[in-house]
Amino acid sequence: MTIINDEALSRCIRDAVRAELKEHFNLGRNPPPENERLLSKQELATELGVSLVTLTDWMKKGLPFLRLHKRVYFKKSQVLNIMHQNITNQIKEDKR
Repeated sequence: MTIINDEALSRCIRDAVRAELKEHFNLGRNPPPENERLLSKQELATELGVSLVTLTDWMKKGLPFLRLHKRVYFKKSQVLNIMHQNITNQIKEDKR
């Protein structure tokens, strides 16, 4: 019977999560189109599987958005890039 220590288990989980996120978001494989369609708050919330309240909180914390005629829109590529950067930074902090 093999017993895995906490550090090895934590590293294994981080590596698996990183690989899944990279595959899920397909980062770095295809550049976003020049004329990328803008998503409304509702559309982005649905795409990410979060509530409008959560999305608003993320906006207050720096999630990039555009305001056009009192409406809010997002470029999905920008949002995914910021999310990827935040996850990468969190993983680096966890390793310390």
